[in-house]
Amino acid sequence: MSDSLNWRIENGTVAFDGDLNRETLLPFWKQRQQILTSDIHTLNVAHLVRVDSAGLAMLIHLLADVTQRPQSLKLAGMTEKLQTLAALYNLQQIIEPYLVSPPDVV
Repeated sequence: MSDSLNWRIENGTVAFDGDLNRETLLPFWKQRQQILTSDIHTLNVAHLVRVDSAGLAMLIHLLADVTQRPQSLKLAGMTEKLQTLAALYNLQQIIEPYLVSPPDVV
């Protein structure tokens, strides 16, 4: 099991891998304003191994925070585990508008 969160930026996408949880999200959170510039349009979570409720909360916050952005972010690569976590907290309707359809996944 991974114990860190990694990310890379490529073609307007921030791709995450590792664990997104309360122990690992702080480095990204502190840098989010520098990372999520106006040319970033997608968060790809397909390679996350584990996401806890704090990680899910961070993703929702990032998606919903459009105050500094000309357009909202999209979410790509929702795994079955992450969909289940969102369903447990009844957040499907909140996340759904941000999801990239499978043919558009980056």
